[in-house]
Amino acid sequence: MPNNKMNILILDDEPSFNEELLEFIESMNFLATAEELPSNALSYLKSNPVDILILDIRLPQMSGIEVLKKVRKNYPDLEVIMVTGHGDMDTVIEALRLGACDFLKKPFRHMDIKLAIERTRKYLELSRKLKKVETQFSLLSRELKKQVEYDLIGNSESLQQVYELAIAAARFKNSNVLITGESGCGKEIIARLIHYASPRSLNNFCPVNCSAIPESLLESEFFGHKKGSFTGAIADQKGYFELADEGTIFLDEIGDMPIELQAKLLRAIESKKIKKIGDQKEYHFDFRIISATNRNVDDMVNNSQFRLDLLHRLNTVEIHIPPLRERISDIPPLIDYFINQLAGEMNLPKPDITRSAIHKLQQYRFPGNVRELKNLIERAFILSKGADLIPEHFLLDNLAEQTMKTDMIEDKFLNLEEHEKQLILIALERSQYNHQNAADLLGISRHALSRRIKKYDIDTENI
Repeated sequence: MPNNKMNILILDDEPSFNEELLEFIESMNFLATAEELPSNALSYLKSNPVDILILDIRLPQMSGIEVLKKVRKNYPDLEVIMVTGHGDMDTVIEALRLGACDFLKKPFRHMDIKLAIERTRKYLELSRKLKKVETQFSLLSRELKKQVEYDLIGNSESLQQVYELAIAAARFKNSNVLITGESGCGKEIIARLIHYASPRSLNNFCPVNCSAIPESLLESEFFGHKKGSFTGAIADQKGYFELADEGTIFLDEIGDMPIELQAKLLRAIESKKIKKIGDQKEYHFDFRIISATNRNVDDMVNNSQFRLDLLHRLNTVEIHIPPLRERISDIPPLIDYFINQLAGEMNLPKPDITRSAIHKLQQYRFPGNVRELKNLIERAFILSKGADLIPEHFLLDNLAEQTMKTDMIEDKFLNLEEHEKQLILIALERSQYNHQNAADLLGISRHALSRRIKKYDIDTENI
């Protein structure tokens, strides 16, 4: 609209009516144009932005009702005020049903048309504000989904509570969050959701796997170092705290952090001041800590493996994600999501999955949770060769169930380390020694599996 003035088009076949109405509308400081023929009015609409159309019902060439239909189809944001010198209520009702926002009967006073225009103008403003908010929300939702990497799938009440708590925590940008749950249940997804729904969303999200960093490099990775501060320090390096300034650090597998580093992490969280290796100066950084673990931290505190004071700093808000076996209603929508995703990635038609196959999956315990379900769907997708997915395509190896039949276990078989080693060997064999797949079967991370392979001196190189 030129000069931000509302533009009004009058379509009436009475020249005197048009001239009088034009003069009055312009006195209201609006732009106005009048046409006597529908063809001219429709041509004008093609090349000019119009906010309100004042439309007579009785016209040459075509009726006002026909013009209204064309306008509502081609210009859905244009609002229409109908006017007529005839008292045909059926036509009036039809016009309102087709989307006219107001109706006036000739002759009408200037005050009547003024009020009708004002009502329509306020409606237009409100409608445009609503569309702007909806567009912004839609863009935010798309960006949030993009950053989180894939949709949060699940209809169960327990998962909805997780989402609601995550969104609530996101609003408080300085509150630290501890996410607990088994491996593969989506702890990093929830962490990303919290970050990208928070005021920190425009700054870095720094994921750190605490079990994947060699102990000798932990302090350097977190705090950074100055050039020459130790052998191999050939340049200044920023630590995670600096990289996450005004953003979020996600500490995955926080339970694997060495006790010595925990004390330094506690001081950093409390003071927000960092001292780099080889540098006496302290630097102030602003960050939020989101941590996650699949271990029982309370037990670790009781066994002096985790500092109680650090736990209190990390779990201002604690979010527990239930395992997939406790929310089986989420399995069907997850299956549908992964099938759609895989079909798109492989450029293949989407296969159907039988009810019996879904039922079989819902009976499974899923030690690897959602990550394992995705792997099972992908394997079934390949085995099916384009046919429907049936129970036989899902080869389920529930190691947990095989070892938990306590009535069949004698005391001599309760050696935990021996059974852990055996389970690792079984998982490696069934996954054809693919470490990631074996880790998924066992419900642990690949790094955790690597540590256990080293611990039990399992030789996988010569196989």
